[in-house]
Amino acid sequence: MAVLGLLHESPLHGYELRKRLNLLLGWTRLLSYGSLYPALKRMLRAGVITEVTNPASVSMRQRITYQITDKGREEFATEVTDDGPSTWEDESFNMRFAFFSRTSADVRLRILEGRRTRLQERLDRQRRAVGGDDRYLSELRRHAIESVEREVRWLTDLINAERNNDTRGPERSAGPVTPPKSTQLNTPAPTPAAETS
Repeated sequence: MAVLGLLHESPLHGYELRKRLNLLLGWTRLLSYGSLYPALKRMLRAGVITEVTNPASVSMRQRITYQITDKGREEFATEVTDDGPSTWEDESFNMRFAFFSRTSADVRLRILEGRRTRLQERLDRQRRAVGGDDRYLSELRRHAIESVEREVRWLTDLINAERNNDTRGPERSAGPVTPPKSTQLNTPAPTPAAETS
């Protein structure tokens, strides 16, 4: 979805696409060329993107620009309507949030509410966790709880803004709205290649 979403905005070279994907996915999940280019090849075979070779001077290598096809636009339009449980998870929420401007209000609200519920469940588990940790594990647990509490408050502000049809976002937001980085305990790291389509 991330590749289609970025190419929906404009055609991009592989280098620029990787740079924007890494900004979108966050510093904890950097995407390598070894993951990106196989994903692009699969998308080319599926017909959702196409390559355009730009003429280059004799001394320069030709650069390939990737652009979304009509089929890719249709697939992206379908993907932004998905509001199922997978959209609430750590592996996909930030990516989905990045494309909320192309997502209908009712879908945005369901995703935000689902994400808040998921985090509230995580918070409840962390609070019930048995103590007895050493000082540093206790601090790590406290940090995780505070991070999740902060994200729950942020989500609540967004949900209230959506319900009030306020497209400016939470009142206390002075700049662009970006999801906070929640601390993820006992959550396996996602494979970046799976998120690029």
